[in-house]
Amino acid sequence: MKKEAYAESTINAVRKRLLYLARNCLLDQPEIVKGFVAEKNCSSAFKKSLVEAYDFHCKARGIVWNKPFFGRYDRLPKIPSEEKLNMIIARSSRSFALILSMMKDLGTRPIELTWLKVKDVDLEKGVVTTTSAKHCVGRTLKLKSQTLTMLKAHVLRKKLGQIDRLFPVDSASLSEGYRRIHNKLADNLGDRSLKNIRLYDFRHLKASMDYHRTKDLLHLKQLLGHKD
Repeated sequence: MKKEAYAESTINAVRKRLLYLARNCLLDQPEIVKGFVAEKNCSSAFKKSLVEAYDFHCKARGIVWNKPFFGRYDRLPKIPSEEKLNMIIARSSRSFALILSMMKDLGTRPIELTWLKVKDVDLEKGVVTTTSAKHCVGRTLKLKSQTLTMLKAHVLRKKLGQIDRLFPVDSASLSEGYRRIHNKLADNLGDRSLKNIRLYDFRHLKASMDYHRTKDLLHLKQLLGHKD
């Protein structure tokens, strides 16, 4: 996969799927793998991701198999209230509160934040130039004043130079850290709905609010970095 220029995050996702299959199947027997995936009680999307990961294994090992088809079924995301997102931000550490606030202001993907360097941000105007993931379009976005103040303090506190990354973590660590935060908050408050709020929902809330304000799909396309 590295030779074919796949992103490190994609390679790690495939690795996790293969490790999961290896714990439950003999990977050199495709029919056993197919049977396990077919019988598994999970979404078609997860079955599809398992099959796609196993297909990489088969290609690498020269295993011939008939790859089954599992379709992904689109469904509308459930957008949480801004109040609940602000509640999670308020109970986070300084660095994580900044990350979540930036996602809420900018509508970026989590991985796009991990790529940002100090030089990508105009610390006077709050303008952020992002590199877009998933072969989408880079864009220029604007932070709110409160988030910009938090970001300036973060840069000073961490003594970051122009070429330093703002958040030197990978997207998997970011997601895992977020899960710990909202799970702990949900348990403390006795509000299980908080566990259903995904990291991506900060991006979805931004998109929903901007569409409600503008009713402009082309604006949303540019905001989210979509080519289509």
